[in-house]
Amino acid sequence: MSVIVYQTFVIKQDKFKEGIENLREIKKFRMENYSHKVEILTPISGKDHTYALISTYEGLAEMELQNKKMFDDEEYLELIGPFFLENVVENSLYTQIYRTLRDQPKEKEKEKK
Repeated sequence: MSVIVYQTFVIKQDKFKEGIENLREIKKFRMENYSHKVEILTPISGKDHTYALISTYEGLAEMELQNKKMFDDEEYLELIGPFFLENVVENSLYTQIYRTLRDQPKEKEKEKK
């Protein structure tokens, strides 16, 4: 089962351009250096300047492993630290973790059990 991490945050209005550029750099770095998929979500409705990162991992153990690697990586820390300190509104980061639901077993598989 996949694990999906959904993080929302508000980008400071006066740092909008820099924030978006940094966010793109973070996504590119993570996609090139770590074993998970990252997407940036932009608002269509709701609060303006509220963006989201969605990261998809193969499972909970893989999420833990990739996070350990990322936070042990000085180059990644140089990207992520200033992004949140300089471009994101304080206390606006909100993280949720989801797990995908397994599909229902097919009838033949049910009968075998």
